[in-house]
Amino acid sequence: MKMTCKAMMTAALLFLPGQLAAQNLKIAMESRLSNLDPILSASHQTRDHGYLIYDTLLALDENQKIQPQMVDRYQVSEDGKIYTFTLRDGLKWHDGAPVTAGDAIASIKRWGQRDRMGTELMTIVSEMKAADEKTFTITMSEASSVILDAFAKPSGVTLFIMPERVAATPISEAITDYTGSGPFKFVADRFEPGSQAYYVKNEDYVPRSEPASWFAGGKVAYVDSIERIEMPDPLTAINALNSGEIDYLQTIPFDLLPMVPEGGDTHTDQLDQIGYQLGYRFNSLQQPFDDNLVRQAAMYAIGQEASMLTQFGDPKFFTLCGAAFGCGLPYESDIMADVVVDSNIEKAKELLEQSDYDGETVLIFHVTDLSSMSSIPLVMAQQLEAVGFKVELQSMDFMTMLSRRANKGPVSDNGWSIFVTSWHNLEISDPLRSYMISAAGEDGYAGWASVPEIEELRQTFLRAVTEDERKAIAADIQKLTYENGVFAPLGSFARISGFGPGISGALRTPANVFWNIKKTEG
Repeated sequence: MKMTCKAMMTAALLFLPGQLAAQNLKIAMESRLSNLDPILSASHQTRDHGYLIYDTLLALDENQKIQPQMVDRYQVSEDGKIYTFTLRDGLKWHDGAPVTAGDAIASIKRWGQRDRMGTELMTIVSEMKAADEKTFTITMSEASSVILDAFAKPSGVTLFIMPERVAATPISEAITDYTGSGPFKFVADRFEPGSQAYYVKNEDYVPRSEPASWFAGGKVAYVDSIERIEMPDPLTAINALNSGEIDYLQTIPFDLLPMVPEGGDTHTDQLDQIGYQLGYRFNSLQQPFDDNLVRQAAMYAIGQEASMLTQFGDPKFFTLCGAAFGCGLPYESDIMADVVVDSNIEKAKELLEQSDYDGETVLIFHVTDLSSMSSIPLVMAQQLEAVGFKVELQSMDFMTMLSRRANKGPVSDNGWSIFVTSWHNLEISDPLRSYMISAAGEDGYAGWASVPEIEELRQTFLRAVTEDERKAIAADIQKLTYENGVFAPLGSFARISGFGPGISGALRTPANVFWNIKKTEG
């Protein structure tokens, strides 16, 4: 069978190296993707999915400065109460419809019911309305610059903009329409929970003209598709990276770093220069941690160093930190830091003896699929047992833990006592955005601590005029947090990622983004 000249040229192009061939970027992330609604879930797996298919109104650049993203420009009234936002040209949804001001308003409203910073912001928002198809205004009852910080924050619950029809989904329900306007499109019929997710380049996306910088600037998709492959076993994932089966591995356990040879086709890098805070919360509704003396005893027993050393092996891979809002960040404080940093077994025994603890089981969730925290519950169990607690560990993956921890019941009814988690330091860097200090009782974050003074101080922080006022308030909140056993930080760390042959352009961001990445075929 003879081929025409045109057909032969087309066939030849398919085998040319470099940018001419269709490029599929294969990635393996730290934990499986199950929840596809990035407003309903604050998990980083869902957030990373969101960054592929959605865009944001504002964004932080690499200098942590707020920049317009979907917004072309914004203005603030002289009294600081009215913000006017105008969307940039060329914004389209994946179905071809234009992005409108109504879409933005609906997205803000849904996000404002879920995000910790957003819910606080909504208490001083009196009106949101569209002036035309591309312009909308937000009027507040009190002057505040928090609106810009909230819209630009890169994590926690990121303000991803969705079509109005999708944003109309009740916050109690997960979205089922994944139409976005970002640089990639989600291929829903190829999604296999626990196995794979698939994305294709959005050919209609119009990047900003500025260079990519963190979450701001031009989001240029250089690959044609992204295939997310779930590989829960680190050894399997590293072998896949070394053999070229995958192009990117989000996390390489520190003890397995020697398995990825430097100077060869593969390489490793620490993209995130700020890192994560590890911490734990108690179930304050149920025995034994409905007693603050018992919580205090546990905090004194656990400390930080033993957990972090066991988890990361070498002190160069972690930092001990007793600041509720992160070390090296604007609201760092050393108030009562010794309570959470130093393990004091004798003090813990003394407090436990004074409490009403009567041998109730302490059930700790043991997340096994995250290499950044899988060993910590084992150490915690040993330390708690050393002071007289009866401890049980239950192993599960991270997504199962997120589901299980919603149970407010006792251990005897499939409940729990302690969970360990991590948040990026940018997500816990002030009292408005940090979920870990939530003390709003049964309406608050898992653990359901109830300390009205903390919630009142958060409102004061929202309305504070000067930075000195905010710092003083944050320090007071940290003191109340530790005095009442709301949560305890364990320290900070940053992940090391692996890259296969021909991969370049990965941005040094505090979240996983895949625009700007190039794949050159050998």
